[in-house]
Amino acid sequence: MIIAVDAAGGEYAPREIVKGAIKAVEEYKVDIALVGRKTILQMLARRHLKKPGLTIIDANQIIEPRESPMKAVRTKPDSSIVVGINLVKDGTASAFVSAGNTGAIMGAALLNLGKIEGIERSAIGGFINITPSAPTFLIDAGANVDCRPEHLVWFAHLGSVYVREILGISSPRVGLLNNGEEETKGSRLIQESYQLLKKTNLNFIGNVEGQDILKKAADVIVTDGFTGNIVLKTIEGMSDNWLYSLAQAGQIFSKAYRLPAQALHRDIGMDSWAKRLDYQEYGGACLLGVNGNVVIAHGRSQAKAIKNAIGLARKMVERGISQIIKEEIYEQTN
Repeated sequence: MIIAVDAAGGEYAPREIVKGAIKAVEEYKVDIALVGRKTILQMLARRHLKKPGLTIIDANQIIEPRESPMKAVRTKPDSSIVVGINLVKDGTASAFVSAGNTGAIMGAALLNLGKIEGIERSAIGGFINITPSAPTFLIDAGANVDCRPEHLVWFAHLGSVYVREILGISSPRVGLLNNGEEETKGSRLIQESYQLLKKTNLNFIGNVEGQDILKKAADVIVTDGFTGNIVLKTIEGMSDNWLYSLAQAGQIFSKAYRLPAQALHRDIGMDSWAKRLDYQEYGGACLLGVNGNVVIAHGRSQAKAIKNAIGLARKMVERGISQIIKEEIYEQTN
């Protein structure tokens, strides 16, 4: 298994990306192909290149965060994102991980890998691990701003397959995000989506409200990309504030009780809270519905987040997520 990693994408590239990739090689025993400017990557990873598991693929162009995604994909064929996606396309890599321009990652994947036959829209899905028992999977988290009811039904299918295979839940509960539980509430999009979801063979439990996200009311929460992205970023903002508050409280208590902050955090359960709130623990979100395994890491990803994103990509490859989706969609459409 070779996982291609965009070493030029994200706020902390390339140094933190390289550090995370090295940790992933050591912990997950996978081969990593770092994609980016060869001379810089050779300098950063020089001590590890002699060991097996780490290689460098040269890509001299970089797609910046504020660039127009599709224009950049078409005009920068030697960018780390396009080169990395093409490694998946030609079979050299089993998956691609990037903390770069999300629109460009999606654009390159759609243009070069293509959508799975039968799926009209691909979607971004990510775990929200804010409950102690198990995470909730949110889909779509930002790929599709304008949706039709049938798109949300496909998102529900994609999310259900993913959660079943990754978490081992045989029949994931699917909830439709709405401003009320009643079947007649919500926008026209939500009301029509509800009626379509009722007719599927999914374990559809009906509407779920915003507060239900934190209560583990459903295993998969379905929404349009506009709403999903706002939800995800709201939770990230809340998590950042909580983590800062936990850190401040830890310093106060450690001084008062003359204990190391790290030990005190562990003793009073702060460590488990921090892990549940820290986006770096989840690694990234997956792009589902394309012919290949693609993980989109947070733009602020540092070494820990990149390592975990690679771990998520590894799990997707091992479970054969893309192939399973392809087979199930084929059965439903034929």
